[in-house]
Amino acid sequence: MAAARRAPGAALLLAVLLPLVATPSRAATPARAASTAAFQLHGDVYPTGHYYVTMNIGNPAKPYFLDVDTGSDLTWLQCDAPCQSCNKVPHPLYRPAQNRLIPCADSLCTALHSGLGSNKKCPSPKQCDYQIMYTDSASSQGVLITDNFSLPLSKSSNIRPSLTFGCGYDQQVGKNGAVQAVTDGLLGLGRGSVSLLSQLKQQGVTKNVLGHCLSTNGGGFLFFGDDIVPTSRVTWVPMARSTSGNYYSPGSGTLQFDRRSLGVKPMEVVFDSGSTYTYFTAQPYQAVVSAIKGGLSKSLKQVSDPELPLCWKGQKAFKSVFDVKKEFKPLSLSFANGKNAVMEIPPENYLVVTKNGNACLGILDGTAAKLSFNVIGDITMQDQMVIYDNEKAQIGWVRGPCTRSAKSILSSFP
Repeated sequence: MAAARRAPGAALLLAVLLPLVATPSRAATPARAASTAAFQLHGDVYPTGHYYVTMNIGNPAKPYFLDVDTGSDLTWLQCDAPCQSCNKVPHPLYRPAQNRLIPCADSLCTALHSGLGSNKKCPSPKQCDYQIMYTDSASSQGVLITDNFSLPLSKSSNIRPSLTFGCGYDQQVGKNGAVQAVTDGLLGLGRGSVSLLSQLKQQGVTKNVLGHCLSTNGGGFLFFGDDIVPTSRVTWVPMARSTSGNYYSPGSGTLQFDRRSLGVKPMEVVFDSGSTYTYFTAQPYQAVVSAIKGGLSKSLKQVSDPELPLCWKGQKAFKSVFDVKKEFKPLSLSFANGKNAVMEIPPENYLVVTKNGNACLGILDGTAAKLSFNVIGDITMQDQMVIYDNEKAQIGWVRGPCTRSAKSILSSFP
C-alpha cells in the first residue's frame, strides 16, 4: 500500500524535447474578494489506498483525478507531450496546448528547484524541467506548464485561474503501484510557493488555508479558503518548522496508550494526506506494538495477512473496524506546542479490516520504510476536519462526520 510520499532533496533535472513553445507565464488575475473552493473527495484508506479529487483543467475543461497530497508541493498530471513512460490512468492523457511552457527564469521554477534541493541549471532557458522522487520509490519527471483550472467557488459562478503545474512525461510506479491507475496525477498542497494553494493566494482567489475531512466510509470533502473553518471546538497548534523539510508539522508530540505515557521521548510528527497509513520511527513503533499486544484479549490471535505486517483474527471474520474496536484501546498524541492540544487516536483511526476479515495495524514502522520522522497519515486523520492555516501559521483539527457534500458547502454562502 501507499507509503508516505514526499520529495527528498537532490532531484535530477533532465531535458526533454517537447513540441511546445515557451511564452510568458501566468496572466495577471484581477483583484477580487477571496473565496472558498470546495471539492468532493473519493477513495478510502482501504482498499483504494488514497483520497482523490476531480479537477477540471484546460480549455475546454476536462476532468482529471488527482491524489490529494499535503506532503508535497508540485501538482502534476501524466502528460502526452509525448509520453515516455506513463502508467494506466482513468482518463485520456492530458495534452498540453501550444505556448504553455514555463521558462527557466520564472520565479516558480526557481522555487521548485530550490525546494527539491537542486541548484542545477535548466538544460534549456525555454523550459523548466523537474524530477521528483517520493519515498515509496515513485517518481515524476517532466516540465512546468500553465493552464486554466475551473474552480467551484463560493463567491463567483466561474473563475478559471491560470495555474502552474507539472506535465509529467515519465512516471515510475512506487511500491503502491496497484492503486495508481485510480488517478491521473497528484494535487500538491504543501507549503511551498509552487503549491496550488500558494498560487491561488498569490492571485487573490482564496486565502492560504486548506482543510480536508476524510470519511471512514470513503469519500469526504476538501476546501481552500477559511469561510467554513469552525469558530469553536477546533484544537489549534502553531505550525512548527520541521527538521525534515518544509512539511506541515504541529511540532513534537508525546505518545500515550490508554491515557498512560508509553515512556517514549516526544517525537516530531508531520501531517501528510499523501500517506495512506501512519508511520512511527522504530522506538515509538515498537512501544505501540508492545502496548497493543499487551492489552488484547485471548479471543484475538495474531495471524499472517498479505495486506499489512501485523494482523489479528477473531473467532469469526470481522466485517468492519467497528466489529473489533472494543478489543483495542485508544492512543493519543499530546503536543507541547499547543495549549492542552491532544489528538485522540481511537482504534478506528489506527486499524484496518482487510478483505480477509482480519484486523490489522495501520501504524507502520517508519524506520523500515526508510523514514527518519513520524507521519500522521490518512488513517489517523479520518472522521475529523484537519485544517492547515498558512495565514495564521497554525494546524487544527476537530472531530465530526465527513458526510457534507461540496455542493451543500458552497450553497451555504449568500
